[in-house]
Formats: sequence, structure tokens, C-alpha cells
Amino acid sequence: MASDETLRAIVTALEEIPLPAGHAPNPPDAVAPVPSERSWGFSVQLYSLRSAGSWGHGDLRDLADFATWSARDLGAGFVLINPLHAVEPLPPVSPSPYLPMSRRWVSPLYLRIEDIPEYKDLNFDERTRLTVVSAPLLAASRTPALIDRDAVWTAKREALDVLRKVPLAQERQASFAAFRLRHGQALEDWAAWCALAEVHGPDYRAWPARLRDPRTAEAEVRGGDLAALAEFHAWVQWLVAEQVAAAQAAARDAGMAIGIIADLAIGAHPGGADAWAGQEFLASGFSVGAPPDAFNQRGQDWALPPYHPRALAAAGYRPLAELFESTLGRLPGGGDSGTGAGGLRIDHVMGLSRLWWIPAGMSPAEGAYVYYNVQGALGTLASAAADAGAVVIGEDLGTVEPWLREALAARGALGTQMLWFERGWANEPLEPQWWRRNSLVTVSTHDLPPAAAFLSGSQVTDRLALGLLTRSEAEERAEAAQAVDDWIRALVGQGLLPPGQRPDADAFTAALYGYLARTPARLIGVNLAEAAGETRSQNMPGTSTEYPNWLLPLCGPSGEPVLLEEMPGIPRIRAVANAANS
Repeated sequence: MASDETLRAIVTALEEIPLPAGHAPNPPDAVAPVPSERSWGFSVQLYSLRSAGSWGHGDLRDLADFATWSARDLGAGFVLINPLHAVEPLPPVSPSPYLPMSRRWVSPLYLRIEDIPEYKDLNFDERTRLTVVSAPLLAASRTPALIDRDAVWTAKREALDVLRKVPLAQERQASFAAFRLRHGQALEDWAAWCALAEVHGPDYRAWPARLRDPRTAEAEVRGGDLAALAEFHAWVQWLVAEQVAAAQAAARDAGMAIGIIADLAIGAHPGGADAWAGQEFLASGFSVGAPPDAFNQRGQDWALPPYHPRALAAAGYRPLAELFESTLGRLPGGGDSGTGAGGLRIDHVMGLSRLWWIPAGMSPAEGAYVYYNVQGALGTLASAAADAGAVVIGEDLGTVEPWLREALAARGALGTQMLWFERGWANEPLEPQWWRRNSLVTVSTHDLPPAAAFLSGSQVTDRLALGLLTRSEAEERAEAAQAVDDWIRALVGQGLLPPGQRPDADAFTAALYGYLARTPARLIGVNLAEAAGETRSQNMPGTSTEYPNWLLPLCGPSGEPVLLEEMPGIPRIRAVANAANS
């Protein structure tokens, strides 16, 4: 139960903004499209997916090539990627995809420099310069070393500075102008923030007072020395948008029914571009997180500022509408391209209904839930998805009120089920026929260890070493071992494993995905790292620098790097794909 101090702080914050005059607008009467047939696909942390052409960091060409291969060779219907949200315009670059500077724009870390059309117009000296710049990063992609985003951005920024000097052909200049016109004030906000951040740092709260007001600051940028720098950042977003669209087009051309499913983080950095441009919609003095649970026994503080529920209602949910539309609009479709807009996964979709607010200076365990007008938020989401022809997936893991799942389904949004959490009345593994049809089912997520780590028990060892357990080691290991034994029995009972012997990691992983294939779920998500035999978690909730969160390249069971070109020859990946598609 929340403390009196917590409740007083929340009530005070909610009273800061008056109720909107009259009635809030009725939510749009829209329903997102639902997949008509079963489909499976990979879930990928794109930064970790590298090829021989990657500059030490997975990029949008890698995404296009991976989608093409997985569709044509394995029959995948989609690729679900991590958030590609924009980060700081200068090092140090934050590693977490879920703590961006802006959710409306894409990080240029994902650009494939050689695919920018103006690259072909570089002269010999310029190409030689970029070859020298890229060489260490191309070499790094072939190693298991942690991803160095600062080195990647430093190199790509140098390349972009060179490419910016190449004159645009007339049709390219017209395309850039149309992009700027289409995105209007939102793009101007982002470009101005980037220019100012390069001078004053990426946290607007530490800027000179006159620059903390977006309109005053933007006027200063437009009329001063930073105008060219702001235009540079607008130009970069145009380049990124072209490559995002190309990746989706490649996925659909390869036969994917859905294509690329983007991921939308629950919030953005409190000092970043979104917070700066949308200050009136955020509640100050709070961060968003999660209460303690079985896997995160100390709770979680995500350091994200929450939307103010009254401010959203007063604005007719315009900030949400613009956010959803900007994400879906980066994928071709829903307009005049006719290729389909893929899909959108909403991280922690319960946040459209309620968020765990944590007052500044308090622990996650001392927070409390604040409720939002869920019909207004869901109506806005469904309307954007319907306009784009996009599938919507809500990440509704954990404690979710039943009515919320019904509300999501009524708007065409699929839910999420994760194997390790699915249990029956007697705490047994939930039998396949009882899983929900309108859902994306997975074995694990980026916040949980791969199946191989559950089988070996290393997931307990790792969390113990990091001080994340509140129970004794013996209790934790006993429960973990029981969970694995329960699932082995369930897999044997389904004929997916032979009786009387303990499976190895590859057989265990493939059998778990075979189990998901027996559920009625519309979508099956295969964790690429899990399929490749990875034993480490991409993210360890409750840690920051204690663990290399979001820095791990795709590796196999022995820690060897796995490149995109090598995947067709890796039997375990094909075995998992076949199991999911059985």
C-alpha cells in the first residue's frame, strides 16, 4: 500500500492542472486490423544483429536482409524489433532502447551509410576517408566485444558530415522539402533540440532559462548560428525514414504477411527532446516504474516522466495520436504506397490505463498506481492503427485487470503471453488449448534469460551475483529447478521431448517453441538470441552499470559472434523456426 506521503504528492500533482472544460472528446470509433491467419516471426534486438557490412552495430540494411532471408527461407511472417527511438546527438550515447531522447524519431545509429544515395557521388578521397573511419567498426562486428555506441556514432557522424556536403539532386531536394513540410513543427522541435543539445548538453533542464521554453529557443536557433546544425538533424531524419521504409518494403516483397513490427517504449528521458517540447503534458516530480514482482523483487524505476492524465484529456489525446501516427507513418502503407504498415507493439500497454508513479527520492516499492482514461487512449491507438492498416500488440504481462484485456480486444489489439508466466489452476504449465487466441506468444523477452539459462540454472547465478534476489539462494534455485522440471514434463506429455532423459539446451529450446505452436495464438514470436543459443539476458532489470544491459552482440552458446551471413548454416536457428512453424 502506498504511503500517505506518496498519496499526498500524487494528489497535489493531479490538482495542478484543472479539469478540461466541458466533456473530453469521444474516443474514435475505430478497431485495429487483426491478423486473419496464424503467423510467426523473429523478435530481434536490431543493434545486436550484425553482418559483415555493419559498422559494429546492427542497421536498417541488416533488418531488410534479415527479413528477406527469414521470410523466403523459413516462412516468417514478421520481424518484431526493439524500439529504434532517437538518442543523444553526441556521445555519450545512452544504451537503453527504452530510455530515449525522443520516441517520435529514429536513432541514426541504425543508418547504413553506404545505402545513402549521395554516397555514390563521393570522390575518391572522401570514400577513402570513410573506408578508414569504418574499418575498425567492421572488424568489431566479427568479435564478441560489447557494442560501442559512442564509437559507432562518432564514425557515422563523421560520415554524415561528409555526405551533407554533397549537393542533392533536384528530386532528392524536393523529397527532403516534402518530408519537412509533412512533419512540420514536430520535426522543427527535434532539430532545434538536437542543435541546442550539441552546445548545452542533452538534458534541457540544465540549459539556460531562456532555452527551456521551446518557442523562445526555436526562434533563437532559426535566427542564429545553430540554424544549419538544426537543418542537418532534420536531414538525418529524412535519411533514416527512407531506410526504415526500404526495410518494410523488402519484408513485404519477400512475402511477409505483416512485415516489420515496431516497438514503442513506455516513455522518454525526462530531460530529452520529447520532454522539452511537451512539458505541459508531463507530471513533474515523478518517474514511472513497476512494483516488486517475482522476477524483479525490488521493483523497477524506469526514470521516465509520466503523462499527466488531465493534461492528456484536455488536449483530446493529441500527444498520443501524434506519437502513434509518427511511428506507423515511418512504415510505408496506410497512405498511397499500398504495401501495408506492418505493426506496432506497445511496451507496458497497461500504461494506457494506469501507471506506477514513484515520487522523486522514493523507492519503487513506495509508488502507487495512477489511472488514465483508457477508452480515450485506446480509441486514439486503434484509430491510428486502422488508418495505417497496422497490427497492434499490447505487452500486457504481469498483473493485468481482466477488463483491460477485454478493452484491448474490443479495439483489435492483441495481448502478449510469455511461456514462463503461463500457469494453470494448480500452478502447472498452462496446457496449449487454454492460451488466448488474440495474442502474441513467446518463450521469453529481452528482460528475461534465454531458455538455455533456465535449463542450466545460470539465470539464478547471474541474479545472485548482481544482488537482485530477496530470497535465499536455496529457495530461488529450488523454485527455478521446479519450473524447468514442470516444463520438461509438459513437453514430454505433448510428445515434443522423449521421456526419461534430460534434454540439451537446443532440444529444450526447440521443444518450447513447438509447444507455442500448439496454442491457438495468432502470432508466435521467436527470440532470435534464444534461437541462436545465447545464454545471457539482453537486459537485467534492476541494474544499470552493474550489467552490460543492451550492449551484447548476438552470440552463440560458446560466446562466439553470430553474423547475419552465417545464420542459414546454423541448425539450431532453423530447428527453432521449424518448431514455431509446425
